[in-house]
Amino acid sequence: MIQRLSEMNLPHFPLLSDKEMMEYLHAAKEGDTEARERLINCNLKLIFNLVQRFSHRGYELEDLFQIGTIGLIKAIDKFDFSYGVKFSTYAVPMIIGEIRRFLRDDHPVKVPRSYKELVYKVNRARDELSASLGRDATIGEIAANIGVDRDEIVAALEAIQSPTSIYDTLYQDDSDPIYVLDQLSEEKGLESSWFEKIALNEVLDKLPEREKRVLLMRFFEDKTQSQIASLLNLSQVQISRIERAALLRIRKLSEINDRSDLDNQNSSSD
Repeated sequence: MIQRLSEMNLPHFPLLSDKEMMEYLHAAKEGDTEARERLINCNLKLIFNLVQRFSHRGYELEDLFQIGTIGLIKAIDKFDFSYGVKFSTYAVPMIIGEIRRFLRDDHPVKVPRSYKELVYKVNRARDELSASLGRDATIGEIAANIGVDRDEIVAALEAIQSPTSIYDTLYQDDSDPIYVLDQLSEEKGLESSWFEKIALNEVLDKLPEREKRVLLMRFFEDKTQSQIASLLNLSQVQISRIERAALLRIRKLSEINDRSDLDNQNSSSD
């Protein structure tokens, strides 16, 4: 049962250990409705924490919480033990994806007025700096010029833009361009559809170990390329290249699987 925030006492539901989580998941998969309800209740704090990310979108948090609960239920129903990951690792992108699909399908995201004003200042400063420097100004240079924190500028640019390709440049960093792909976990729940397809086609295990590890950290653990680079002692550029190579490999493997499925269907119909 989906509960509203006003009807809940979140601290009342204790967190489950990883072992308990797996036990309840097994029971829920076998039709135990009490175990399923327990899983939902004990993950409500997770949903509550995630919906805070969308507090500036112009929606009531209670409404987003209910949408997030739908994502949690889908994660419980679709979770596959062969993934070899913790349930929360799988559930987070599913919950976020459900919320983003709602925001996308309901109506375009409302951009705060403060962001619009900041982007205007950024664009004006960028034009002036680029003209004086003879090259494109970086985010760091623009931030210093207008006296605004770099992260605030990035947030405003992300909110105002709607790039169509994962390889479009979202903004220019101090050293390297940052692509839409680098912010994929922040865009419209794409991580959920990507990894549902990956799981269905069983291609993740066919990747080289390093590529597999990077993708798991990016999409299941919701880490940025910079965070992964730090953990693996590599540069952000190297992580970006590894990720792109992995996604291209997945695309090719998926196309091969799709063609194989089509051939099998044609053979069956003959």
